[in-house]
Amino acid sequence: MALGLSQEEIVEIPLAELQGVFNELIETYNLLNDLLKDQGILRGRELAELNTRATQSLKAEKWPMSKINLLNAFIRQQISHIKKALQARPPAKATNEGRISQAITKIQLRALAIIEHINVMAEGKKEVAFNSSQARQFLAGREGKPPSRRDAIRALWRVGKICPALVCDHTPNDGRGTMRLIANVDDLNDSEFIKLDMERDRRQRSKMDEAMVIFGFKEPRPEHY
Repeated sequence: MALGLSQEEIVEIPLAELQGVFNELIETYNLLNDLLKDQGILRGRELAELNTRATQSLKAEKWPMSKINLLNAFIRQQISHIKKALQARPPAKATNEGRISQAITKIQLRALAIIEHINVMAEGKKEVAFNSSQARQFLAGREGKPPSRRDAIRALWRVGKICPALVCDHTPNDGRGTMRLIANVDDLNDSEFIKLDMERDRRQRSKMDEAMVIFGFKEPRPEHY
């Protein structure tokens, strides 16, 4: 989109206005940075390296317009990471109650499915147990093929973090070191993990929707106005 000026015109822009534009870009960068972290798109060393490169490059650049163009380039990198993550994101799946569950990662999606399955298994019981072999068989029924043993164990560990009532540990007296989840059904029924997880997913989807609207990935909904 053109600015409406001819190529021959010279525009004087006060430094304060350039600083304002730069500050707005920093806010945008920070918003996208939080989004990358919260959504698990970039974490740990990879995210730290991106921020370090941006900080060092901006400090080394002296000319104001060059700083603005450089920061804009790093913002484009962030958007590129988000776009790739959106394209790779698994589709939402409906539960038995018809509720749509949108997981941030494949492990998260598997963990939530396992929790719902264990809740069904627990009906009428005092204790419930679910090992990695059962997890692979259950996930094979959902995905068409069983995940690796390592990925099944990772999903069980994630279950334990989402729902502390389900304890992930080695099966006693098992020479193979089989991992399992075990819980007292009363403790499981008292757990509020579903409500907490749904609220967290709602907040994260809201952040993602906001960024997608800002950068033209989707049409805004009424609540964005």
